[in-house]
Amino acid sequence: MPKTTAPPTPLHFRGAAEAGSPRLAGLPGVDREESSPVVVLEVERYDTDDLRLAAAGITLSLHRGDGRAPGGSAQWHLDLPDGDRDERLRVPVAADVAEPAPVPAQIDELIRGAARDRAVRPVGRARTTRAVTRLLAADDSVLAEVVHDHVSVATLGRSTDVRTWTEAALDLRPGAPEGLLDRLAESGLTPAAPGVDAALDRLLRPASARRARAGKKGSAGAALMAYVATQADRLAAEDLRVRRDEPDAVHQLRVASRRLRSALQAYRPLLDVERTEPVVEALRRFGQALAPARDAEVLRERVLAGLADLPPELRLGHAEAFATRHFARVEAEARAAVLTELDGDRYAALRGALEALLEEPPLTRAARGKSGLRTGVARATKRLAKAVDAAVAPGPEQTEAVHAARKAGKRLRYATEVAGTKDRSLKRLQKALGEHQDAVVAATALRELGAAAHASGENGFSFGVLLGRDVERAVRIERDLPQLWAGVRGRK
Repeated sequence: MPKTTAPPTPLHFRGAAEAGSPRLAGLPGVDREESSPVVVLEVERYDTDDLRLAAAGITLSLHRGDGRAPGGSAQWHLDLPDGDRDERLRVPVAADVAEPAPVPAQIDELIRGAARDRAVRPVGRARTTRAVTRLLAADDSVLAEVVHDHVSVATLGRSTDVRTWTEAALDLRPGAPEGLLDRLAESGLTPAAPGVDAALDRLLRPASARRARAGKKGSAGAALMAYVATQADRLAAEDLRVRRDEPDAVHQLRVASRRLRSALQAYRPLLDVERTEPVVEALRRFGQALAPARDAEVLRERVLAGLADLPPELRLGHAEAFATRHFARVEAEARAAVLTELDGDRYAALRGALEALLEEPPLTRAARGKSGLRTGVARATKRLAKAVDAAVAPGPEQTEAVHAARKAGKRLRYATEVAGTKDRSLKRLQKALGEHQDAVVAATALRELGAAAHASGENGFSFGVLLGRDVERAVRIERDLPQLWAGVRGRK
């Protein structure tokens, strides 16, 4: 039995397809060679016909072990955009899987957002015929290991592009014979990085960078479309995080959607509205579909934190357990609804519409200069002023008016992001408007929680205490709004 030690990092080499195996006989210090059976390794790359997964930074491959041997191993590899170990999924499959192999459900649910309405199938294949030779000393210790591969990479589909070459990997151990590197060079192998995955990547390069340049650098149109592209990419990334049920993912997906909608609305004069208004409406519907899941998440955290902060004499019954059960059910239902939306035709159409805007920017002549950015911010500022003027007026409609002012404030914030400017004077006002909305939504939920607790025989008193506090908080913010707004106007 050969004696082995932990192998060092191997050296890699590459040669032409006709390069033969290096001649290893007669090397000094080598007692004998030990060869493993030749194996055939296959990697099939899966994607849509137009390579949407690759465009999204997703790599899906089916790896087979010895393709000639019954019972050889096979495994799906899904590599997600972030690229670290936590972003990789490995799913074993039977060796006799059908051709083409069906994508496993746990992988399919992660890639639907990128694939959208297109089928995923094999689009490329790499086949490696591998021979492994160990060089052994007289005491059976391993001096070196040479892995020699003949590689063939091909695209699959309407047309086929085939590349073939030879690769070798060399592990040098203590006592490795001199002249081994010369033998590899004599066989036509030169130092190079391993290239199977890279070759597949090159052959299957997506036509995605179809995104058109949106006008002259520094123009309003260029700034706007760069922002839209960034948020469209963010939406795609958060889609994947939502499907993986990662913390805060629904919130960030909703923020990306809202930023897109606000940018397209704030800069309407720069855009062909016949093309953008349907996208704005689709983004609005999408945001509404995400709202229950995000609201449930925020409410759970707020209510449980509020209960935990109550003194013992105000925390009656089993309020925390009741709230935990309630929100677990609500969040599960809301998550199911979000996944249904992400898997639906409306969302697929929205993603396609966003890409269409980026491939053919819907810009008007007004987008050619720089002044459109200042105009967009000025319009959003006027809308906020009008909304806040309405919100500071007491009356039965004040709560709704404050909510409208909050939305106008967000639109201004996103308009300034596009323009690359910031107005810090609005920070306190925006924070107050956000706290008001949180209190109003929480008050409604607490009223329902208290009623549900009472109906089920639980004590709803603690929910009533929190309800009273949130109502008081909302009223106080409404009362303080005129002063906050006056402070903002005074700094203008």
